[in-house]
Amino acid sequence: MQFGIFTVGDVTTDPTTGRTPSEHERIVDTIAIAKHAEEVGLDVFATGQHHNPPFVPSAPTTTLAFIAAQTRRLILSTSTTLVTTTDPVRIAEDYATLQHLSEGRMDLMMGRGNTGPVYPWFGKDIRQGIELAIENYALLHRLWREENVDWEGHFRTPLQGFTSTPRPLDDLPPFVWHGSIRSPEIAEQAAYYGDGFFANHIFWPASHTARMVRFYRQRFEHYGHGRADQAIVGLGGQVYLARNSQDAVREFRPYFDNAPVYGHGPSLEEFTAQTPLTVGSPQQVIERTLGFREYAGDYQRQLFLLDHAGLPTATVLKQLDLLGEVVRELRPAFEAVRPAHVPSDPPTHVSRLAERAAGEGDEAASSDDVELVSA
Repeated sequence: MQFGIFTVGDVTTDPTTGRTPSEHERIVDTIAIAKHAEEVGLDVFATGQHHNPPFVPSAPTTTLAFIAAQTRRLILSTSTTLVTTTDPVRIAEDYATLQHLSEGRMDLMMGRGNTGPVYPWFGKDIRQGIELAIENYALLHRLWREENVDWEGHFRTPLQGFTSTPRPLDDLPPFVWHGSIRSPEIAEQAAYYGDGFFANHIFWPASHTARMVRFYRQRFEHYGHGRADQAIVGLGGQVYLARNSQDAVREFRPYFDNAPVYGHGPSLEEFTAQTPLTVGSPQQVIERTLGFREYAGDYQRQLFLLDHAGLPTATVLKQLDLLGEVVRELRPAFEAVRPAHVPSDPPTHVSRLAERAAGEGDEAASSDDVELVSA
């Protein structure tokens, strides 16, 4: 099972000191956080894509390529690639380039984002968000699999004999997740293509996540990609850790209370009771995270949000140290209960290359058998 962190890249004032980092500090610190994630034994670092203050990750492939150059095994991903407002041709080109530069250590998550004004900034209509996500991904899927694409749709100019360059590394398109908080249409899209489905899982109750994941699994099986429990599922999560729970609550409360997204709303206690947010000791985080399996089933990727709401980078790095300890306990605990027929990891470039080689070997063996029978 893969464990990692994702960032939304917010530039937020620390409510305990009144200090606001510069954009430069936030970008540079993001690199340090990603590198430390690898050092503590995590598998994945994912960044969002935003085009407005107070966020800095407007160019995720640039950031991820820089991280790839300074890491050895970390998988680089996105916690949203805006498939609705980014030209699918640019997505095809940019992420194929990242795939080459990272030697295949990457995948990406398609999403619509949660910032309404981004649509008119890029000439789109938010009321067509679902239709944009469906059409743009259909084109992207073809661009990575066909060298000469003739295409015409509703939202961009037609293509005639178009070849996206560079071609995917080893002729294997990057693995794609489709991320959603609330839209069954996106779960349906993921199931149709046999891609992964990532439930953001940080704002809504467990019952909602359970319904979305269950629907995706059912449709994955319906489209013939495998059994429902073999569908590739990822979950978000949100934690703040300290050696004892009282310290965790005391330290995190001012950040929670003033957070741009959920501050000045439900109390910390109400939010942790109603959503997967866990503020407590490492053991509490272990127990809560293992509980996700009860309603999501056996899944393949768990990402946590750590660096947000004004938390200083030094605190985030200490959080990563504790999360590394937690993950070392979670790995064997999850695998001990996973059925043998259920994938333990999402597809990676290495695993897909091996699967293709095995398939080619089977075809060659079958061809030899036919020749022997004919002889």
